[in-house]
Amino acid sequence: MDDAVIDVLERAGNQDPNVFKPAVQTLRQWETERGFYTALFNVFSNHSLHVNIRWLAVLYFKNGVDRYWRKGAPGEIAEDEKEFLRGGLISRFDEPVNQLAIQISVLIAKIARFDCPKVWNSLVPTLLEVIRGQDPLAQHRSLLTLHQVVKTLASKRLMFDRILFRELTTNVFNYILNLWNTYTESFHMLVTNGGDINQIQETLEKALLLLRILKKLVVNGFPKPSESQDAMLFLKVIFEKAKISLECRKTLQSRGIQMIVCDKFIIQVTKILLEVLDMHPFCYVELIPTSLEFSVFYCFTEAGQSLAFERFIIQSLNLMKSILLAKDYRIGKSFDDTKNPLMLRAYQLKQEFFTPETLNEICKRLVTHYFLLTPADLELWDSDPENFVLDDGGESWKYSLRPCTESLFMTIFNQFTEVLSAVLVDLMQRHHQLVDPNDFHAILMKDAVYNAVGLAAFDLYDEVNFDQWFSTTLKEELKIKSNHYRIIRRRVCWLIGRWTCIKLSVELRPELYGLMVEALSPDEDLGVRLAANDALKLAIDDFQFNTEDFSPFLEPAFSLLFALLKEVNECDTKMRVLYVLSFMIERVGSGIKPHISALSGYLPELWQQSEDHNMLRCAIVSTLVHLEKAMGAESNVLEPFVVGAIALSCDVNQEGHVYLLQDGLELWLALVENAPNLTSNILGLFQNMPSLLEMSSEYLISCLYIIQGYVFLSPQEFLRENGPVIMETLRSILGDLRSEGTLAIMRLLEACLKASPQQATHAIKPLLPRIFEGVYKGEEYPQVMSMYLSIMARIFLNSRDMFVEVIRELSRQIGGDVNEEKVLGQIIKVWINKMSLVHQRDQEKLLAIVLCSFLDASSPPSVLQYFPQMLTNIVYTLNDISKMDDMNSPVDSLISDDDRTPSQYEEAEYETEHAKRKKEIESNDVMHKVSLKNFLQTQLNSLRRIVGVNQFDQMMHSVSTDINKQLKEYISLAT
Repeated sequence: MDDAVIDVLERAGNQDPNVFKPAVQTLRQWETERGFYTALFNVFSNHSLHVNIRWLAVLYFKNGVDRYWRKGAPGEIAEDEKEFLRGGLISRFDEPVNQLAIQISVLIAKIARFDCPKVWNSLVPTLLEVIRGQDPLAQHRSLLTLHQVVKTLASKRLMFDRILFRELTTNVFNYILNLWNTYTESFHMLVTNGGDINQIQETLEKALLLLRILKKLVVNGFPKPSESQDAMLFLKVIFEKAKISLECRKTLQSRGIQMIVCDKFIIQVTKILLEVLDMHPFCYVELIPTSLEFSVFYCFTEAGQSLAFERFIIQSLNLMKSILLAKDYRIGKSFDDTKNPLMLRAYQLKQEFFTPETLNEICKRLVTHYFLLTPADLELWDSDPENFVLDDGGESWKYSLRPCTESLFMTIFNQFTEVLSAVLVDLMQRHHQLVDPNDFHAILMKDAVYNAVGLAAFDLYDEVNFDQWFSTTLKEELKIKSNHYRIIRRRVCWLIGRWTCIKLSVELRPELYGLMVEALSPDEDLGVRLAANDALKLAIDDFQFNTEDFSPFLEPAFSLLFALLKEVNECDTKMRVLYVLSFMIERVGSGIKPHISALSGYLPELWQQSEDHNMLRCAIVSTLVHLEKAMGAESNVLEPFVVGAIALSCDVNQEGHVYLLQDGLELWLALVENAPNLTSNILGLFQNMPSLLEMSSEYLISCLYIIQGYVFLSPQEFLRENGPVIMETLRSILGDLRSEGTLAIMRLLEACLKASPQQATHAIKPLLPRIFEGVYKGEEYPQVMSMYLSIMARIFLNSRDMFVEVIRELSRQIGGDVNEEKVLGQIIKVWINKMSLVHQRDQEKLLAIVLCSFLDASSPPSVLQYFPQMLTNIVYTLNDISKMDDMNSPVDSLISDDDRTPSQYEEAEYETEHAKRKKEIESNDVMHKVSLKNFLQTQLNSLRRIVGVNQFDQMMHSVSTDINKQLKEYISLAT
């Protein structure tokens, strides 16, 4: 089979689709064939074959292990073949190609995850035996494999697996530690004595592999490393090893040798310290002083910095920050609050180390050395200003020096504010005055100090009179147009943005807006303009923002931001500017209307340009939401573009919907709520809705709001076109929803019944059996039951035939001796008992009106038996909804005044067309047209005439004296 496999692998590596596709198909068919993996092993073990063929063989073998090695897996590799492969994989460690050796070691580790040590107990002893041998290549390959195996076994998290890994650690740790020490010492000696570079490289690569193995063992192999002498010895000695290795690195550099593996070795030391601190903080306590001294020496002293390199400095600074932030090293307001002595010890060690003198030096060094813009920064500013000003967000402090130093500065300043405030204020005062535009170093220093003052703004609240600083120095610095001074102008814009939300008087806000508008001028440096963009956003976002104060600057600010949006090229930068425009539109509302025609015309072009940038499209959709809301009914000019954006964002068949759906739904809702009428384009969007409802309950509420918007926009047309499919979809998902989802659907159904009573009654018929059954059983969540009763009441008022039909269907479903009369009786019983759950007055009145309708001689005995309870509920409702008129007589407070138009019911202006439509529908609802008091009187008088005075009096005697007394306050029965 080997030759056939070689042939197919060779063809699978061909670039011609007509050649490689059939080959790949053949390989897939062979995946479960007996002997296939033995053939793959033979191929990648044959060093005479082309490396590409061997590479493909290893990859297919790895994929096969993932799918078919596990016991019981479909198509599992035969046990005898597995046994042969396990033995073959560790029979030789002579792979000459390093990248293939790495893949083979990963392959062995994957098998070890399943089989070691229970089935493959010879793996680790074999690897250790080869490591002890004299063959350099075999030693390296076995170390590489041991590293991958240990890494894989350390990742297993079941308790049994962790116990096994601890046993492995106990057995091998001392040997690995001694071997690492030997190779590390050998590396140091070779460098010191000017040894051969290849020998140095080989020795250090082995030392690095051993160090990586030790990291996994010490972090995952000891419950408490502090209880192991060997583990603590290792953790203490690595500081010295790192120091010597840094000196060796400098020696190599002096010989013109840049050895990447040396940097990796040193960085690995810091990774070990960080991982142990994270996983075993209490075991790390006694290492705190050494760690802090280590970090301070290499990051804050001339001697240490001459040996360090950037990535090492980042790791060392992060080590210091991790010690400061470790929650296990914090104490309460007093020592008595701390019960763990190690926690108290850690706190004391930190306090002993961070003396005022040390803090002073660290703070000054951070500001005056690390915060200074470098030649590389300035070169980037000149060549690519958009990337220069790009915020380093997320976890950039882990790998980038400037975010790392800024993060440490904020951490240390926050914890030692009392000491460091004076240091920073002193620096600020020394660099407070205007500097000579030609003094480049002074400009860089001022920029660094301003950066520090901005970062520490919250902690400096009581120390800095920002109003005075703003009114004197800062605004003057924005007027200095020297090219070098762009550094200060940019920083001043950033600084003002940071302090605006903290400490800037309301009276100075208009001046701030004016300064930022000037800084947005097209002839200003792009870096300064982008900083002004961010500062303006923060100013507008502040809770003290006043639209009237901003109105004189609205037109120039909007125009300049729009010009900036068109000028920048990077998607991230366009998002940044567009976000400020969007936020401005949101804050000023309809006041933006005169200024947005250019933006609304540009957005379609930007949408086309951002086809491959979903996050920028998210920003565009978000901006469209604010435009729709700001323009109201006038937003119909945006309809063609908005409809297209929604269609793509809310189509689950489009890849981009993953990013755009949430904002797309918000835009869809804004479109429907602000549309003056239902157009074919808007109606056509609805084809996406059923799929969205079925996809996930995550967006259910948003979808239901959109559907309600359509219902209020054009109830008859919408329900005619889409009612059946929507109601069927809701019926299908209703059983899988929690009570919150069910409640939302019921509210939508009630909205439909209000907007178009007759049409909606027939449209929602598929959902009625569930609703009636829910009332019959009386076991629903209280709010859901309230909505069920409300919908049932509206069905009764809209179509008694439909009401009776559903009752009949429910009685058939229940079966047995339960007939329609019993079902109706049970429903009335639940209705009466659950009516107290209804807290909205209009719903309560609705239920009372229907109860009045049942006070009829034609009602069956199963209903009239509850006459006293029905009358009691109706009287309670009258008490809730009645108010006294000028004649001190009770009147229904929910009755509408027919002389008023819907727009007069409330003094507040309507924000959307949807609000107007909703108010009009509400005003025409039965709740505002029928007087409960008059309807009750009519029903009782009619009942008295039909059943006779004697029987009626008997019925009234069954009502409590108190209710009878209250009833007479509302009605008078005919005699």
